[in-house]
Amino acid sequence: MINTNIIVVFPKPEDAKNVRNLLIRSGYGVRAVCTSGAQALSAADRLGSGVIVCGYKFADMVYSELFEDMPKSFGMLLVASPRAVNEGIAEGVLCVTMPFHVNDLLDSLEMVISQQQRRRRQKRMMAPQRSEEEKKLIAEAKSLLMERNGMTEEEAHHYLQKTSMDSGTNMVETAQMLFALMRDA
Repeated sequence: MINTNIIVVFPKPEDAKNVRNLLIRSGYGVRAVCTSGAQALSAADRLGSGVIVCGYKFADMVYSELFEDMPKSFGMLLVASPRAVNEGIAEGVLCVTMPFHVNDLLDSLEMVISQQQRRRRQKRMMAPQRSEEEKKLIAEAKSLLMERNGMTEEEAHHYLQKTSMDSGTNMVETAQMLFALMRDA
């Protein structure tokens, strides 16, 4: 089974169940089947991340409102009529036109999942955003290492990084531990 939380949202329960069954037969984990945008948002909040596969319009909202309100950790695959697609689709939403071929739906779903995985990897690769106070603490720790151990700024930074990785803490915690050790010495 493909490990992505999928929420299926169509206004007609039989359409939602048919899409759910198709996805389950193809190895996808459908975690919720909904007929309204509110139900989908509730399920998305509960699941945390995944993909919403949906129709164009529900009793309480249209897909674009759902897209705006859903957590950013979700992707959206819209199943819509060619007429709706010609009117324009919100940026960031992948679309399959009806009637669709099963392979088109599955290939498009894979594209949404791949985009999400790429975004998660990029987010993990980004340097952590530190507050000014945290930056100052790290700079003071490096200064202390440079002063007491005759290190260059680069060597002190590398030392903090390596110690941080070896101890399983972040650089701010490592800097705090360094100050605690120096106080006790």
